[in-house]
Amino acid sequence: MLLSRKWLNEFVPVEAKDRAFAEDMTLSGSKVEVTEVEGEEISNVVVGRVVEIKRHENSDHMWICQVDVGEGTPLQIVTGAQNVSQGDLVPVAKDNSTLPGGIHIKKGTLRGVESNGMLCSYKELGMTDNDWPYSVVDGIFLLESDPDLKAKGLKPGDDIRTAIGLDDHVVEFEITPNRPDCLSVIGLAREAAVTYGKALTLHDPVVNGGGPGNLSDLLDVEIPATDLCPRYTARMVRNVKIGPSPKWMRDRLRASGVRPINNIVDITNYVMLEYGQPMHAFDYRYVKGGKIIVRRAEEGETLTTLDGNVRNLNSSMLVIADEHRAVGLAGIMGGENSEIVEDTVDVVFESANFNGTSIRRTALALGMRTEASAKFEKGLDILNTLPAVNRACELVERLGAGEVLDGVIDLLNYVPQPKQLLLRPEKINALLGTEIDTPEMIRILTALGFGAEGETITVPSWRGDVEHYSDLAEEVARFYGYNQIPTTSMRGVTTQGGYSPEQLLERTLGGVCRGMGYDEIITYSFISPTYYDKIRLPENDPLRKSMKIMNPLGEDTSIMRTTVLPSMLEILTRNYNYRNKSAHLYELGRTYFEREDGMADEPKMLSLGIYGPEETFFTLKGAVETILASIRAEEVTYEAEHSHPSYHPGRCAKVYVKGQEVGILGQIHPLVAANYGVDTELYYGELKFDALFASRGSDPEYTPLPKFPAVTRDIAVLVDVGATVGALEACIRTAAKGLLKDVTLFDIYQGSNLPTGKKSVAFNLILRADDRSLTAQEADDEVKLVLESLEKAFGATLR
Repeated sequence: MLLSRKWLNEFVPVEAKDRAFAEDMTLSGSKVEVTEVEGEEISNVVVGRVVEIKRHENSDHMWICQVDVGEGTPLQIVTGAQNVSQGDLVPVAKDNSTLPGGIHIKKGTLRGVESNGMLCSYKELGMTDNDWPYSVVDGIFLLESDPDLKAKGLKPGDDIRTAIGLDDHVVEFEITPNRPDCLSVIGLAREAAVTYGKALTLHDPVVNGGGPGNLSDLLDVEIPATDLCPRYTARMVRNVKIGPSPKWMRDRLRASGVRPINNIVDITNYVMLEYGQPMHAFDYRYVKGGKIIVRRAEEGETLTTLDGNVRNLNSSMLVIADEHRAVGLAGIMGGENSEIVEDTVDVVFESANFNGTSIRRTALALGMRTEASAKFEKGLDILNTLPAVNRACELVERLGAGEVLDGVIDLLNYVPQPKQLLLRPEKINALLGTEIDTPEMIRILTALGFGAEGETITVPSWRGDVEHYSDLAEEVARFYGYNQIPTTSMRGVTTQGGYSPEQLLERTLGGVCRGMGYDEIITYSFISPTYYDKIRLPENDPLRKSMKIMNPLGEDTSIMRTTVLPSMLEILTRNYNYRNKSAHLYELGRTYFEREDGMADEPKMLSLGIYGPEETFFTLKGAVETILASIRAEEVTYEAEHSHPSYHPGRCAKVYVKGQEVGILGQIHPLVAANYGVDTELYYGELKFDALFASRGSDPEYTPLPKFPAVTRDIAVLVDVGATVGALEACIRTAAKGLLKDVTLFDIYQGSNLPTGKKSVAFNLILRADDRSLTAQEADDEVKLVLESLEKAFGATLR
């Protein structure tokens, strides 16, 4: 909604600068998007009078003008325009002036004659022939050709912006759908008046009437579709004189983003902007039989609208018709067969209230959202139709544009009852955390147009969004001032807000992943069934039992995923195709499994995906170890996995915490990578969020630094090549009697000097007692127990 501040001042004088006005209105609930000043790109352009004009000696079309710009000595300006005469008042862009579009005017020489500026057309001032209908389209803007400017008494030297009214300040508001009353100058003026504590000056339209004829003899209205048209109001004007609107009306329409057309059409647009009530003007001669019928369209009926397009209608759409055909789409656009033209004589003004849902559906179905439909679809005040049509007729008389007939046709199919609410000051203060007294609440509400009798508040008809005492609390808070409301805890609430344990774990996992250099991704939960083929899942695999989407966007998004793997591979592949040398990605996403009752289990998974020239299986394993360490998981073990179809059979492992499986990691099978068109090694791991949550260790406790020295021993054992380091390490930790503090792998060797099928695995053992210094014998005994356990479990021999 564009608001002219000149127009606003007619209802409430606001002296605040644009920035302060924007801040104040935003804080009181009317969000300002942007402010701008008309003609702000124009500088050093003034009114000038041509005191002398003569032919350019070196040109057959140029003129040398001496122009009085109020500086004593006239300026010499050369122009090629042919419509300038001595005595004309014209806009003059002096040396070092600017025009819209970043045009910079400087003095120069034209065909050997000095020119100290430029005479301007209205187009060069950023305006159109709709703004200045009395002026020549291709030529210099002759200011006195417009009767309003001529009456203004302009003189040389006047700033052109002030002279022609191109100095309005325009404020753009973002109006929420629940406040259609603010889609009007009066609605925003009401908000501004309460914001600044000033009186709102409203005007009741006065129509003299007395036009020739009897309205009841000339016009009849019938509403078969009463459910879609709660109210229909109409008046008639005869002997219409079509012509341009006065300058003050054109200025306000232009500032509001509406193109002036002619006085009758401009009046309907003016009233729509001022009152927020869309109106339409019909040429009476095209209303066959003198009867207007508000009905549903017939199936297959067509209507050519004002934009020249033929619209195919159906029975769900509301039309304005005469006895023979439709003449307009109700609440959206008039028909071409009822347009106001230059020879229009009699006009019917329509001001109606239509069902918002019907208007929205029709506009959507026909793809023709208009200013009128945008207002109607939000639900307008049913009591606003009569004042709006009277205001239109008042303007007709003020502009001398026709003779208004006595009488009004006003069909009201629904009588709205005033909505009443209890004020409940105690509950409002408890909700807001304030101590606002009742008289102050009532003062704010009455200033907004609410009625107040005791604690009974009557909601005005234009505030359909107010339905509960909490809505009254919002109104009070807006104008009491959000900045004045102290920061307090909610009253009557003993619990404190915070993150749940699950949310805290999510934040921890995300922080750890980002700390390791992984970037978060978010992928769609719905995928294509073909993805399961790409990751080589067998036909009988349980993961193929996906929930199907009833209304998918397409085949590629038709099922809910049961694994995050395809989603991660899609993003890794995209990065690879974009020639990113490496990628480290993670996602906390859900998978979906159908239960017997038809509902879904939605387990969350932490997935990791990497590739790059320096990345290996152990890079990913290290990341998993870091994640498990961050949640203090204990007894973490890894077991080789050889049968998963999506992973390399020799580079895959399942992850266990205290014997419970929490995830899997490994290199993606080369055939899967080939399915995605990738010829490098991809690594992927996923951890079950619920399992991670259950695996959290206790909070760390402080332990003092050890007082006694540690004893280290290195052992190297020969074992079968199939023995895994993880199993060996677990065996070592189990065999120790509490003196083992840490065990670290430092060498794996296979060579020709070892027996066939054997490998050497070397560990560093750190031994320490908390209450004494260990003796060499105690350390040796501990190592002996470890070696005996390894021999028994793996046939290991000390190398």
